[in-house]
Amino acid sequence: MTTDIRPAFIDFEASSLDLIASYPIEVGICMPDGTLHSWLIAPHVLWQDWSESAERIHGISRTTLEAEGSSVREVALHLNELLPGQVFCDAWTFDSFWLHRLFRAARVRPDFQLESISVLLDTPQVREWSGVRQQVITELGLPVHRAANDALILHKTWEKIRPRSGETA
Repeated sequence: MTTDIRPAFIDFEASSLDLIASYPIEVGICMPDGTLHSWLIAPHVLWQDWSESAERIHGISRTTLEAEGSSVREVALHLNELLPGQVFCDAWTFDSFWLHRLFRAARVRPDFQLESISVLLDTPQVREWSGVRQQVITELGLPVHRAANDALILHKTWEKIRPRSGETA
């Protein structure tokens, strides 16, 4: 298989990992050319869930979100403006939930489709992904569990394992 797919990647940080009560607090995207964008998301009035353990992981306080976060509508509109027709993530169950929650609160429809990174990968690439991802994290030296950094890690990992034109997988 030969491919020149240049995907965009997205990652969310959330108030907790509770798939009923949690909500997105930060979203980061890495465009096909490697350009990064990220937004802290001010909690919607109905979003009350908060996990101290999640805060220790991502390092973002609810107070910071309330003071510095963009509105759900503003973030949703930016995502629609910037993202191509498909965007890829590495935790589809969680990311699709948080994407839906963001756009529903914003009363905006996404103009793109969220897909799992796994649809881009063949079996050898799936086996290789975790090790290459860890290598990329080490090389970049960036903190993980921040949305833009994690989207960049997806991009750089894809760049290392994707087949190039003229190569056979």
